[in-house]
Parts: sequence; C-alpha cells; structure tokens
Amino acid sequence: MRCVMGVLILLFIASARAQPAYDIVIKNGKIIDGTGNSWYYGDIAVKNGLIVRMARNISGEAAKTINAEGLIVAPGFIDVHTHLEGDEIKNPEATNFILDGVTTCITGNCGSSHTDINKYLSWIDSLRLSINVATLIGHNDVRKAVMGRANREPTPEELRQMKYLVDQAMKDGALGFSTGLIYIPGAYSKTHEILELARVAARYQGVYATHMRDEADSIHFAIQEALTIGKEANIPVQISHFKCSGQNNWGRSKETLAMVEDARRRGIEVTIDQYPYTASSTSLSTLIPEEILADGQDSVKARLQRPEIRKQVIRSILERLKKRKLKHLSYVVVAHYPHDTTLNGKSIEEINRLKGRKHKAVHEAETVMEMMMHGGASCVFHGMGEEDVQRIMKYPFNMIASDASIRVYNAGVPHPRGYGTNARVLGRYVRELKLFSLEEAIRRMTSLPAQKFQLKDRGLLREGMAADIVIFNADDITDRATFEKPHQYPAGIHYVIVNGIITAENGKHTGARAGKALRRM
Repeated sequence: MRCVMGVLILLFIASARAQPAYDIVIKNGKIIDGTGNSWYYGDIAVKNGLIVRMARNISGEAAKTINAEGLIVAPGFIDVHTHLEGDEIKNPEATNFILDGVTTCITGNCGSSHTDINKYLSWIDSLRLSINVATLIGHNDVRKAVMGRANREPTPEELRQMKYLVDQAMKDGALGFSTGLIYIPGAYSKTHEILELARVAARYQGVYATHMRDEADSIHFAIQEALTIGKEANIPVQISHFKCSGQNNWGRSKETLAMVEDARRRGIEVTIDQYPYTASSTSLSTLIPEEILADGQDSVKARLQRPEIRKQVIRSILERLKKRKLKHLSYVVVAHYPHDTTLNGKSIEEINRLKGRKHKAVHEAETVMEMMMHGGASCVFHGMGEEDVQRIMKYPFNMIASDASIRVYNAGVPHPRGYGTNARVLGRYVRELKLFSLEEAIRRMTSLPAQKFQLKDRGLLREGMAADIVIFNADDITDRATFEKPHQYPAGIHYVIVNGIITAENGKHTGARAGKALRRM
C-alpha cells in the first residue's frame, strides 16, 4: 500500500512539474501601463486569463513566450463608442477591432441598444466573440418599446414604463443610459424626459452618454442641454464623437472645448470621445426634417409623395447647403444602400447625375427623397475641419472611439474608422504630428475609458487585472484604411491578447474567441 501511495505521490509531483508556471510570458517589452506614466522595460506573466506577475525579469516555464523586444506592451484598447447591434453574428471574430488593438467595445450608443440587457449580454456570452462587450441602455429603443415612433411627449404612464425599462437594464448590468437626439424618436423628446430617465441610471452610478441634438449650428445649445442633464441628474456625462460639423462651424472647437472645461471647473463630471477623421457617418435620413420621419417607413414614404412635403425637404436641403457655402451634395457619400448596392461609394451629387437629372442641388434633393422612399442608406458625411480635429484631439479628457460596428470584409464602402481608428491616432497624431505623447495616447485608450465606465478589471497593466494586452511597434503602426478603400487592416500591431488568450499573432487573427460580456460592477 505504501508503495502504491509513493508512486502516486511521485506521479503527482512529476505532473505538477510538467505543468508550466504560466500560460504566457511577455519578455523584454517597453511597458506602457495605461496610467500615463513613462514606459519602462519589463516582463509580464499571464495565467488563467489574468496578469499574475510583472517584473524586470520573469523566470519560469510558460506555454508561450513572446519576445517583445523593440515593441510596446500596453493594455488592450477600450472603444467606448461602438454600434455592434445586429453585426455580432455576421463576424464573431470582430477582426476589424482586434487587428486595431481593441479588446473591449462599449455598445448601445446614440440611443440604440437592446432593451433586454440581461438577454443580450447572456447571448453575447453564448456567441463567444473575440472581443469583450459591455453596453449602455439606449433611449431611442426604450422610447420605441413604449411609444413607437410617435412625435409627442410621453404620458405619465408611458414615462413610468420607460423608467422601468431603464431601471431593469441597469440592474442587468448596463453601464449607463445613452441618447441619440438627432434620431427618431429621440429627436421628439424634451429635456425633461431625458432628465427623468438619466436620474434612474444615476441611482446605479451609471454614465449618461449622448449624441447631442446638434453638432453643427446649434452646438452651443446642445452641449448646454447635456451639461444641464448631468448636473440635475447628478450623473457623469460622456459627450459622444465630439466635433464641429459644417464648414460654417469650423474653428468653433475653441468655444465648445471651453464649455466642457468650464463645466468641469464647476464640478460637472463631463468627458468626451472622438474619432480621428474629418468625416462622420450616419443615416441619409438626417438630411430630412425630423417631423417627416415620425411613425414607420410607410408613413415616411407617404409623406414624401406629397408635393408640399417635397417642397419642404428641398427647401431644408438647399438651406443646409447655403449655410455650408456649398453648391452640391458632394460631401454626402453612400456607404451602403441596400436597394441598389452599385451606388455604394458614390456621392449624392454623382448618383443624381447617373440618374440623368440636371446637375443642380434641387434635383439632388429629389434623389435623396427617392432613396429614402426605398428605405434609405448609411452615408459618410465630409464636413469637419482638420484644425478642429487636432484641437479636440489635444484635450486630455478625450477618449479615442471609432463609432463603428463589426465589419464584414469588403461589404459596402463604410467609414475607414471601423478599421484604423487607434492605429491612426498612434501613427499620425502621436508619431508624425506629435500632438501628445505615446503614453498619453495609451491612457486615453485604456485607463481613462475604464475609469469613466467603471470597468474595474480593465484598462491597466497590473497584477490581478484581466489579461487584455496589445503589443505593437510604435515606429511603424499605421492605419491603411481610406475613404476610397476602407477594408484594409492597420500595420504594426503584432499581438492582441484577450482574457489571456492570444487572439492576434504577427498581425493575423488566430481565430480565438475569448471575449466575454462585461456587466456593470
């Protein structure tokens, strides 16, 4: 019996010795830990999805050793403004995010989300994406669940129902409450309605993330509304994709940033996010006066057939062009038009001419209405100034965000931000233009968003934190995606690790799907 026990003990010891101490050891890298502090040389050991040791020199067996000599080792990037809904199943590997160094996406932005957050996050876990996913609860979908697309204020009972949905979403793990106040039906809501719903999210220490009512001519009013909601609801504010749209508004970032800085001095916890491009991307419907978009597609189509409504739309579009000092809708380029995908990548001006219409803005407005009657399109809108982009980029409480979804390679002609946002910041704005340091850029992509959205085990390289890690070459990281050819992955990102699993190696996706749903803690 003693012999048998002795053999078993020896076998157990031999087995234990055969097991490597670590799953991954990253050696010889320049560590930028996400705090904003300067880089330093060191090693990182990973075990069971966590960072278990950080030291100058780690010894011990590892299943995988990565030599990061000459490379930067940083926390995985957290993209605070994405729109994943409906695209998760199209490409669960989320290749465009992974190869841009993103390990966590926050979705549910601009008022658009699932309303059953528990069901959604449980589904995310069962689907097993390559990225981690957290979500906000979106006002537009909450409102639609209770009121449809009605253009009116809610009754007391409808408001109570909406508050219940937000409350349940926060209990189920939503990070906060989002609005998209240029979209239907959010555009029909008054400040009081938003404030009441934001107060519900505030009870759970959530965040109020807003696509404001206007990012162009009335941007001052829109920022003030967001700040008022933050103050009166006692909730942290995140102003989404901060910008100044329209050529007539170029330079106003001096004014808008001053408003944010003043609010912070007055004790309002407001931060912003930004994508590093001079074009936005949204629905073609934003060219149509919001009152025409009430109810469903059949109602919109019926209205657009009425002569007086068509005149109203034409007048609105012509006034928009006049303000921007433009003669044509050349700045609006179709990303995806389901009714006729041959028009993807063409401007409204080009499409109008292809249809044989006169080269005049009034006919381009008619082309817009025709496309809307066929279900509309997603578009890229070229309308921001590079000077504003750079000024906003320098603001220290500004996070980097793509405002993108999971891309299906070669589908449509989408905004390049879905492929190269982080690489573009690190290559163009940090290395080439030297707007701020590499350490500062990493802080904006990691610990700042983790702190704001209370992702308490992400955003820093620290022992005990989740092993979400990106390894890249600071000298050659570059975005390759362009507006003409957006389906191009960036260069310079060598490894991406998600929850301790190597998900990109030597710039290629490994096929690993180790992401998980992240709920508010």
